Amino acid sequence: MTSNRRNDLLLVAGFAAAVLALPLWAAPLGAGYPDLLQRFAIYGIFAIGFNILFGLTGYLSFGHAAFLGVGSYTAVWCFKLLTVNVLPAVLCGMVVAGLFALVIGYVSLRRSGIYFAILTLAFAQMSYNLAYSVLTPVTNGETGLQMARTDPRLIDTWLHGASPVIPSTHLFGIPMSGYSGFYFCAVLLIAAFWVALRISRSPFGTMLRAIRSNQNRLNFTGVHSRPYALAAFVISGVYAGLAGSLLAVTDPLAGAERMQWTASGEVVLMTILGGVGTMLGPVLGAAVIKYFENIFSAFNAQTLHHLFSFLPDPVENAVVGLLGLFVGEGWQLTLGVLFMIVVVFLPGGIMEGIERVGRLLRRRRSDGAQAAAAAPAGPAHGAAPQPNPAAAGSRNPAAQHARGAA
Repeated sequence: MTSNRRNDLLLVAGFAAAVLALPLWAAPLGAGYPDLLQRFAIYGIFAIGFNILFGLTGYLSFGHAAFLGVGSYTAVWCFKLLTVNVLPAVLCGMVVAGLFALVIGYVSLRRSGIYFAILTLAFAQMSYNLAYSVLTPVTNGETGLQMARTDPRLIDTWLHGASPVIPSTHLFGIPMSGYSGFYFCAVLLIAAFWVALRISRSPFGTMLRAIRSNQNRLNFTGVHSRPYALAAFVISGVYAGLAGSLLAVTDPLAGAERMQWTASGEVVLMTILGGVGTMLGPVLGAAVIKYFENIFSAFNAQTLHHLFSFLPDPVENAVVGLLGLFVGEGWQLTLGVLFMIVVVFLPGGIMEGIERVGRLLRRRRSDGAQAAAAAPAGPAHGAAPQPNPAAAGSRNPAAQHARGAA
């Protein structure tokens, strides 16, 4: 086994351990409840898939929310028509989102740079408007698509008969709410991470990085780069469809707002904040943004007054008034400040900060080891240096004269 493959296995094993133990180490941060953990996993998958296109290939898309929404709508329709078992819904969501990405990617990849970004943004906005108005019989428009008691659910009706109530989603009897839903999403997140890692290490991943490095030079060598970019676009769309179907699995409701351009911008922020082109960065970025969205937005003036009640009243009011700008409804201001700091001081995202800290620790450890190795060879602190008799003798003229006479 080569060292690179062994390092990849260690990376996947460490990532899996960290994700599966998330309820334990996220609890002290106030994020150990299932709904938020599910969002960490789902948007981590979304960001990993987006990083395959943006981080490896260099194509910046502002329309990936369209695939997220398509995956959600497809999953809910599977619940309504076939069964509430989540497996067919997830598979159908991935397939339909991949086909939709194939169509949009085929057109958008005829341009690059800012023109590609504008094309994807235009497709996403058209998808949002279609879902919101024109396709109301399919998407249920503003209300959103959800399950109903009168849905046919053909497979469930054939197996178990008609249900008098709206059933809950499940995986062969395991309910998809609470921690069981989180662990279902967590397992898929680990699988998505492993697949993305294998793509990055493969010759296909090398070709994607060559496209990002210099696509014109690649074309001059006779390599037709567009099929590789289109494949990356479709794979990224499949990841987004998987994330969208998981959103419907944990909450069987699909709305047009998931296809809005702000949702596309959010996954761009996740990837840049965590570290473009890195494997762990997009997952970290997704976790940070969802943490801010769910934790900081829950703070209000009453909570702040309770936290700073030990201060004198004028100071307490001033502190609460200042911090109130950054929490509650102002949580996006905090996220904006954090994003600005990361972009200015850590262009490589959070992963660059982690690498800097790691290098600093290794340098200090190396310096300490060198100092410890040099200490026994030198004189003890405070002790007078002991003369070397041989050396001293070689510098003594009388001794040299005596040795010469002998």
